[in-house]
Amino acid sequence: MVRIVRGDYPPGTSLPAEPGLCEAFGVSRTVVREAVKLLQEKGLVHVRQGAGTVVTPSTRWNMLDELVLGASVEGDESLTILDDLVVTRRLLESDMANLAAQLATDEVVDRLRTLVDGMDELVDDHVTYEEHDRAFHDTIMRVSRNRIARAVVRSLESQAINTARYVGKTERALCVASNQGHRRIYERIAAHDPPGAAQAMFAHITEAWLVRRSGPGEPVRLRR
Repeated sequence: MVRIVRGDYPPGTSLPAEPGLCEAFGVSRTVVREAVKLLQEKGLVHVRQGAGTVVTPSTRWNMLDELVLGASVEGDESLTILDDLVVTRRLLESDMANLAAQLATDEVVDRLRTLVDGMDELVDDHVTYEEHDRAFHDTIMRVSRNRIARAVVRSLESQAINTARYVGKTERALCVASNQGHRRIYERIAAHDPPGAAQAMFAHITEAWLVRRSGPGEPVRLRR
């Protein structure tokens, strides 16, 4: 899979025949056939009579599949995949923040305030800070009641959260700035201001990524 994603086998090319794959990976024909079946299910290849197993264009890959997304992020030298991940995340989370501002109970508002206040005390401990950060965002997603959007965001982040390119810098000042964004989101939700909450979430996710982002090229895909 990794070799396909990183372009060792470009779209339209055929994978080696079964005997060649068996020899290359030291496995049986049964294992090779199961692997090819798995690649088909993920949209990376299709079996064409007379041509063997052919690599499909990346537009047909299932990018929400954890293995496909993980391999794509790993080989994302241009940061295009991660930029698209952030664009998708901010779109979905902005809408969920809008809904949260409409639906948040006093209990939810208290929970968000506790998390934000707690993160103010954790700016020197980025590991624990990030745990609270994820809890803050997940609380908002849960309140929105949009289970599909939450599942998509969680799936996207699960493959990126441990990659150095996505995590980026972890200095104290960045945690301080990040929590200022959290506090603006909390305040708009507490005020039951749906447009304000959506805008605060959009700005927070964008700004936090631009600070962490370290790679070639301009993040043109984030411009709106």
